[in-house]
Amino acid sequence: MLKVIFEHADGRREIHAGVAGETLLDVALDHGVAGIGGQCGGACTCVTCHCYLDSAWLNRVPAPQDDEREMLEYAQPRQINSRLACQIVITHRLEGIVIRIPIPNG
Repeated sequence: MLKVIFEHADGRREIHAGVAGETLLDVALDHGVAGIGGQCGGACTCVTCHCYLDSAWLNRVPAPQDDEREMLEYAQPRQINSRLACQIVITHRLEGIVIRIPIPNG
């Protein structure tokens, strides 16, 4: 099991375990993390799993592919570290990754 840390806008953290090969979205949905949705079921066709990567993790996570970059155009508020949780697959290299959850509706 690999540790994933979800940090809410108020600073509260949730630490959950995931399995290598799952996405960050899978972990969030399995544990009911508020603020991370999966309306499209992880198909990269919505932005309900929009999140921010902690800056320490930016170079450890593969860059977004074209379809994710396109969908991120609709993420609000978009930042340089914006990602879709459905597109980040957990590996041992990502043990302890910190994901920040955007403030709801903005």
